Amino acid sequence: MLIRRNIVANISAEVKAVIPDLVAIRRNLHRFPELGLKVFRTADFVEKSLKGFGLKVRRIARTGVVGLLEGGESGKTLLLRADMDALPVVEQNDLPYKSRVAGAMHA
Repeated sequence: MLIRRNIVANISAEVKAVIPDLVAIRRNLHRFPELGLKVFRTADFVEKSLKGFGLKVRRIARTGVVGLLEGGESGKTLLLRADMDALPVVEQNDLPYKSRVAGAMHA
């Protein structure tokens, strides 16, 4: 049980260390929402980030991004999917990271 607590403590410390970066990324993406299949800036960011993590990356349909992380052994495959586009909604808050794109926001 002691080993498990140490692992959890280490993971928690590592997660806490990256929280400011994750918040900054989220707020940056929130400021510049893109609608529909016009998520060029967002797709470029996602592609660059995945490549930075060492994943094999390919683009599909201009704005789709596929990242592949291969393990060293054969076995089951896990797929994660995420939408990148915003909604055609006017943001009505006044936060510093409010959408700077008229009529679009990540809601």
